[in-house]
Amino acid sequence: MIEFYTWATPNGTKVSVTLEEMGIPYDVHPVNLGKNEQKTPEFLAINPNGRIPAVIDTQGPGGKPLTVFESGAIMIYLADKTGKLMPRDPVRRIEAIQWLMFQMAGVGPMFGQLGWFKRNGADNQQAITRYTDESIRLAGVLEQRLGEAEYLAGEYSIADIANFTWVGVLPFFNLTLERWPNLRRWHEAIAARPAVQRGLKVPKV
Repeated sequence: MIEFYTWATPNGTKVSVTLEEMGIPYDVHPVNLGKNEQKTPEFLAINPNGRIPAVIDTQGPGGKPLTVFESGAIMIYLADKTGKLMPRDPVRRIEAIQWLMFQMAGVGPMFGQLGWFKRNGADNQQAITRYTDESIRLAGVLEQRLGEAEYLAGEYSIADIANFTWVGVLPFFNLTLERWPNLRRWHEAIAARPAVQRGLKVPKV
């Protein structure tokens, strides 16, 4: 059983979609970011960085509980545990990991900063321009790759899920997917998957 600590954010839904796609039983523990529940001593004991998501695998290696935080690490752990959503071919495997890291190091931070300044710093046009331009550039990188392959690592994997939940926020920034036809095709295909639709509703808030 996976004890899953999360909230309704792109990083949280990355893991809920992964769990649904893999068919792993899990219990949801909502961590209300609006109430700063991620900063409580109880949650900091699970993730000292005070960020969602985090999981506790009650049947980790050797049958012992294992706590994992950082969404990308959780996704790799679950893929290795189940043998699902990670290519078996070593070349494709590293492709999946590199596109996962692309999301972790680029897409997530840049899209997230754009969202923060859109909500909280609308008078800071320099920051909004910077993060808009970088978000457009990163979306263009995905567009190019998805013009070469159906999925980021050639087959559907955790790399696609990780980028999918963040690409979904672009329309909220007036960056519609119509300008990136390959990205739109990929996003619509993933959004149509039943497990993805279930995962996007976790947690119920």
